[in-house]
Amino acid sequence: MAGVLAVVGLTGCFRTTQIVQRTQAPEMYRSTSVENLEKIISDRDAAIKTLTASVLLTASTGGGKEGKVVTYTSFKGYIFVRKPHDLRVIMQLPVIGSRALDMVSNGDTFTLVHATAGHGDVWIQGNNTVTTPSKNGLENLRPPVFFDSLLVPGVSPDEFVSLSESTRVLAPPSKHAPAIEEPDYDLAVLKRGAGNTLHLERLVHFSRVTLLPFEQDIYNDKGEPETIATYDKYQDFNGIEFPMLINIKRPIDEYTLKLQVTKLTLNQPLENDQFELKIPPGVTVQHLQ
Repeated sequence: MAGVLAVVGLTGCFRTTQIVQRTQAPEMYRSTSVENLEKIISDRDAAIKTLTASVLLTASTGGGKEGKVVTYTSFKGYIFVRKPHDLRVIMQLPVIGSRALDMVSNGDTFTLVHATAGHGDVWIQGNNTVTTPSKNGLENLRPPVFFDSLLVPGVSPDEFVSLSESTRVLAPPSKHAPAIEEPDYDLAVLKRGAGNTLHLERLVHFSRVTLLPFEQDIYNDKGEPETIATYDKYQDFNGIEFPMLINIKRPIDEYTLKLQVTKLTLNQPLENDQFELKIPPGVTVQHLQ
């Protein structure tokens, strides 16, 4: 009797059918080793010495904690990077084109000036590492968020790597086509902690079609993902593939930055004065921790 009930249950009396998105594997994808993936990101990182980018930046704040998301008007601007640590970010006010924000960093500290409506410029200096977080997520924005998201760092001699595999589902190329379920590689970059522990610093996700990074997750000391950067619309610049669309998500601070690169120059010499921001005499400077 129990066997009869089992057969009845499996042959249709109590089943339901749910329609889901059809998927298919890409026509071609690659296989490689953990050593080669480590070499790929290290070589890509070493190939870029300087970066000059014209960008369109769109910021959004909020999320589940606030119950709303606010998206701000996009800013045109410029980003300059000179390794090992120099960074400058300039943003312009919409329409009038005057300076909205100017920030420079030497890798340890930063200086920033931003315009305020009717109150002139506000000058700020501080360390690149946040020690006293603000409740306003955007006030926790520091230069490494740009530096580490724009350039996927290579693997240093004191870091370890491990490899796993997974898949991601990409939108179908047309309305009636199946979605693409693309295999990917996930390269974990770890550093030794106390005792026998290893601390996960980054997780770099590679497309197995292109062997290029499509996402980088950066973790804090608590093992929480504090920066999630995604990369899309790669273009070739003299043999260096670089993404023209970068989305930076900060889940703890609840803000996102969308960077659309409209013009890019790699490895052009940059001078010291391009990373200088002189504070006018007599102005009040806020100091952030």
